[in-house]
Amino acid sequence: MIRVALVLLGWLLTGAGLMAQTELSGRDTTELRIRQTTDFTVNGLGDHANWTKTDWVPITVQESAGRALGTRVKLLYSEAGLYFLFQADDEQLTATILEDFGALYNEDVVEVFLWPDPSVPIYFEYELSPLNYELPILVPNVNGKFLGWKPWHYAGSQRTQHATSVQGGKKKSNAPIKGWTAEFFIPYKLMNPIVTTPPKPGTVWRGNLYRIDYDRGYQTWSWRKTSGSFHEFAKYGPIRFD
Repeated sequence: MIRVALVLLGWLLTGAGLMAQTELSGRDTTELRIRQTTDFTVNGLGDHANWTKTDWVPITVQESAGRALGTRVKLLYSEAGLYFLFQADDEQLTATILEDFGALYNEDVVEVFLWPDPSVPIYFEYELSPLNYELPILVPNVNGKFLGWKPWHYAGSQRTQHATSVQGGKKKSNAPIKGWTAEFFIPYKLMNPIVTTPPKPGTVWRGNLYRIDYDRGYQTWSWRKTSGSFHEFAKYGPIRFD
């Protein structure tokens, strides 16, 4: 019975992977390039000298609530993992959740989706709120049906680093602000088994970058546009490691 279940699961994953590969054909091939760095500690300010080695990538509005708020991102990678720096213009800190692994996507949040192997419909999702609470999950997505799996033994070298800061106000729920910064590090070990070895120069993953804001209506930003659901992984763009 177990063998039959495993065979069935393999068939489903293979079929979904082939379907995703088919959907990838013909899409925009503009790449997001990531430069190498030595490892450093994040502090939520984005002021480490290593960030000067790369340029900002703007992510633009996908679903608009009529607010002209900018969002931009920097990315770096090392032998141990990936670094992300989000800078988000804002008017109010719409965030009340005070725990990790909460439904952060229902409030102001930034999100990263990483899909290292397009032959398998499994990707990694990371969310961070302005109050510095996180949601790291591995997502199997078979024919549009998906679940988020929390990490097991989430400690030591498998844990992320993450920190946030706020500009023009206080870092507290519903405070008026001018913007906020999210800085985080995702170790490759956390993404096992979809990442078993660090990427090398020339390696290409797929992924996407998002932001959600709820201040005065639902508004989203994305690097690669989807039809509404951020889990449309066949629309993720290529990420090349330099």
